Amino acid sequence: MCRSCGAIIGGGQPQCAVCGASVTGPATDPGQPRVAADGETMRFARAVLSRPYKFTIILLMANFFVFLLMWEASGTTGGSLWGFPEPVLVAFGAKVNFLINQQHQWWRFVTPMFVHVNLLHVLVNMYSLWIVGPYVEKLYGSAKFIVFWVLTGVAGVLASYLTVRPGLSVGSMGRFLFKTADVPSAGASGALFGLVGVLFVFGIKFRHELPEGFKRAFGTGLLPMIMLNLFIGYVGRGFIDNAAHLGGMISGGILAVAVGYQRPGEKSGITTLWQVLQIAAIALVAISFIKTGQHYGDPLPPPLVAVQPVQSVNPKNDKFVSYAKAMNDAQEAFYLVVNDGDVASAERAVKDLQAAPQLDATADELKNRLQALLIKAREMKAAQNSGTPDIKNPQPGRDLTTSFVAWSRDYNAWLKTSGRKYSSLTKLAGSESPPK
Repeated sequence: MCRSCGAIIGGGQPQCAVCGASVTGPATDPGQPRVAADGETMRFARAVLSRPYKFTIILLMANFFVFLLMWEASGTTGGSLWGFPEPVLVAFGAKVNFLINQQHQWWRFVTPMFVHVNLLHVLVNMYSLWIVGPYVEKLYGSAKFIVFWVLTGVAGVLASYLTVRPGLSVGSMGRFLFKTADVPSAGASGALFGLVGVLFVFGIKFRHELPEGFKRAFGTGLLPMIMLNLFIGYVGRGFIDNAAHLGGMISGGILAVAVGYQRPGEKSGITTLWQVLQIAAIALVAISFIKTGQHYGDPLPPPLVAVQPVQSVNPKNDKFVSYAKAMNDAQEAFYLVVNDGDVASAERAVKDLQAAPQLDATADELKNRLQALLIKAREMKAAQNSGTPDIKNPQPGRDLTTSFVAWSRDYNAWLKTSGRKYSSLTKLAGSESPPK
């Protein structure tokens, strides 16, 4: 904390980024004068940064509380701190498109901003909240801060939801933005990027009335940090949810364009509108976690098993690779027809399954079951598009989902047992949960 203006200072910084005051103590070189604080910036900072930031602390506590609950659900072991099991992530509200689309679990647009995949994930995000959150809360007030956090967090999850498009995940830029599979996604970084977007636009929008120190700290002064994080996201594409980051940051910038901040000397009174919005945002979070608790024991969605073929001279391996590829493509087609209504993908997958090689009786039975599920999904979408209700079965989507979950478990069990003998060289790669 800067002694001159009260701004939060990151570890290792030699001087305050806001007022410019030195924070390293007396200079070791007697001939080198101590850096003095900018007077105008210091007066502005003291007027603004002396305000409370209690909701930043409340959000920190809430995120750590959810993390501890997840750790307990994972067995409270040291190993689980470095990666919670997928069932725990899903049970606590991670974003899964399949559950949102098929079971209408809308609260998964809200809860992921409080869910983290491991200890490092929550520590990095909460340190970032501790650095960025107080500035936004002090500049805009607690009511606007909470609304910003929830809205940008939801926008980040929505962007993540919309970019689960395996067909568009092609090339470096395609993999940067789009996802190849519907895996659980969680983390507060969408909302954190939203706060960064608020401060970025704040510094540009009010640049003519801000003192020099605040111009350095916000606005274009944030560009190096933003570009660094986008570069990290580009390097880590495939396990970092860049769409959530961009969705949060863009929505934060839009909010900052429309909303003014509380200037020094202004009364701290909150308008009725912002009080109502703050209460509504808090209620939305509370209701979302209540719904999460009600569905805590629900069955998991079917996982996609990505098969990575390798070169082989063994005919059994080649047959297995062809079979597994057809099964994997058929699973993706199932998601596409159910989520997006892509009937053509189901038709192609059915033909590929029919042409897939025979391995054993169980493998053939699993292939035929998946083919039947694809046909049912195609027929269900056709009936929905025509507006013809199924009188015998008013909830065909739920029954189809239940059947697919059962099939997926049987298929994974076969892969781990009988399927191993067909190719000791083929690698089965399970899906991981990408942090935001």
